[in-house]
Amino acid sequence: MLKQMRIAVQSIVVLTLFFGLLYPFAITGLAQVLFPKQANGSLIYKDGKPVGSSLIGQPFDDPKYFWSRLSATGPMPYNAASSSGSNLGPTNPALFKAIQDRIDALHKADPDNKQLIPVDLVTASGSGLDLHISPAAAQYQMKRVASARRIPETIVQDLIRKHTQGRFLGLLGEPAVNVLELNLALNNLGGGK
Repeated sequence: MLKQMRIAVQSIVVLTLFFGLLYPFAITGLAQVLFPKQANGSLIYKDGKPVGSSLIGQPFDDPKYFWSRLSATGPMPYNAASSSGSNLGPTNPALFKAIQDRIDALHKADPDNKQLIPVDLVTASGSGLDLHISPAAAQYQMKRVASARRIPETIVQDLIRKHTQGRFLGLLGEPAVNVLELNLALNNLGGGK
């Protein structure tokens, strides 16, 4: 029995050292060498300071910015430590109210816009962290942003096109617009900054 105990203790020590220390340090070091941007959160910097991540959304509610999808994370929006959807079903009154509140906010910010509102502007994603919107959602907001910044719509249209990412490998997923990068490009132009 002592022999078995000694083998068990040695196994625990060896496995703890390997899987608890050596393996994590090796993988972290490899990630830092091969994929440093991704390993450090895919941060986006402006003037040497991080302003966000290219993977996690941020709340934008100023009319001069493109607005992201809703976030269902708690206790604050786009909380990466609490990634989740709302889990509200289609018959839940709370979901209907959240959608109606967002529709009202969009109409208040742009009362002359009579286009159909794309669904991704009034619903949260499954993770609650998406910073991408559909090209249709960007088009819906284009006139409001151009007007608020007092810049031609053609310039905003061009920026939307430049920040639209295609399908992965040309086949998977849908085209999407990176809201943070688009808003930073707008700030670089001036006009309402």
